Parts: sequence; structure tokens; C-alpha cells
Amino acid sequence: MQPAKPAIVFLHGALNDHSVWSHQSDALAARGYTVLAPDLPGHGPDSPAPALTGVETMAGWLLARLEAGGIARALLVGHSMGSLIALEAARLAPARIAGLALLGTAAPMKVSDALLESARDDQDGAIAMVAQWSHAPAPASDDDGGNPALQERSRQLMQRIAAEGPPGLLHTDLAACKAYAGGLDAIAALDCPVLFIVGRLDKMTPPRAAAALTQAAKHGKIVEVDAGHAMMAEQADAVLDALAGFAAGIQ
Repeated sequence: MQPAKPAIVFLHGALNDHSVWSHQSDALAARGYTVLAPDLPGHGPDSPAPALTGVETMAGWLLARLEAGGIARALLVGHSMGSLIALEAARLAPARIAGLALLGTAAPMKVSDALLESARDDQDGAIAMVAQWSHAPAPASDDDGGNPALQERSRQLMQRIAAEGPPGLLHTDLAACKAYAGGLDAIAALDCPVLFIVGRLDKMTPPRAAAALTQAAKHGKIVEVDAGHAMMAEQADAVLDALAGFAAGIQ
């Protein structure tokens, strides 16, 4: 008997929720995969506060969620902060992880002091900055504003999550990213396949920021897409194709 394919579990980034994965998660569910796209604590009405303050505790929460859902083996797909959670969960429970797909990742994941201070003292201003920096410039444009519609959608999503969640949630998430130091040790110990999807135009986690991880992975593959940090929206089909091809090769 052929073993059942692992569930695909999507992990969102800072001040985001499951909806950033809608295109990819819906398409893969339609192809017959078991799909889970949870909201981290404090990041949506179905996952109330308190928010978790460290990548390690987020990974522990995720593994408990998989256990409660009866998911014995999973392909973890993480974006930005979610990629760090995926790495730490794989370090903690390697037998449960069939593979990792890491998007917009870095080790260490540097967060500027200026952005952290803005997130602490002026969350709305920090949200506007993150929404702009997460998107690549629009095609044939001389400005640095990116796709206005996608940028505004991202800003509105973060504003909603901030309004519904605990105070200072963006700062909590960004500080957790900056503090996590276990990424390189985690990936060096893994024997499962790892897919890196990097945005050629990513300003938040540029491709060079993932170099230490890609070099340390034993079974790594890199796919580049013409997008910024918000690659799941900017190049939705290209990201889906990369994930679908990767998932098809995992048993």
C-alpha cells in the first residue's frame, strides 16, 4: 500500500493570517491534499490572544495543533516569520516533518531597530512601511511604490489584525523574528527535502539573506520568482506551481 501523502500546513508571517495563502491552499486542497492554514494565536478571531512571543513557543504551539488535528506527518510551508516556525518545529519533531518549503526566509532574520521602534511607538506607521517594503515596484514604473492595489490590501489586512489582536502585535512578531537564533542549527540537522522560494525583488528578506540556510540544507532546492516579499500575492501562480511540484515528490 502506498503511504498517504503528508498534510500541507501553511504558516503565515508577522501580523498576517491564513488568508495570505488562500490561492495556494485552496488550489492544493482541490488537488486532494489535506490542507491546514491556521492563524497564530492573537492573529484572528478563531485563534485569540495572548500572542506568543518567541519562535520556539510558536513552534511548540504548532506541533500541539498538529497533534490535536491528528496530523502525523506534515509538509510545512512557511513565509517569513512562518518559515522560522517551520524550521524550529522540524528541529523539535523531525519525524513528523516530511518536508519544508521556506518562502522569504533568512537566518538570522534581521529587523532594523528603526522598524522595531516604529512598531512599538507608531504601529500604524510601521504597518504602512511594511506594506510598501513587502511589494516589488510595479512593472515599467520609475517609482518605488509597488503594486498599489496589493499594497493597500496588505495594509488593510495588517490593520485589521492589529485592531482585533493584542496591543503591539507587530512589534511582538518582529521582535520574535529578530531574536530567533536557531535556524542554521535546525536546518543543518534535517534530512528531509527543503524548498526555498525567494523573491528576486524582495527588500525585506533579499535572496542573499537566505544564503546561509540554502548552503546548510542537505537536500535543498531553490526557486526564484519575480516578486518582492509578498510573493504569494505578486506571483501567486508561480508560487503555487513551485509548491505543487515540490509536494508531488514527497511521500
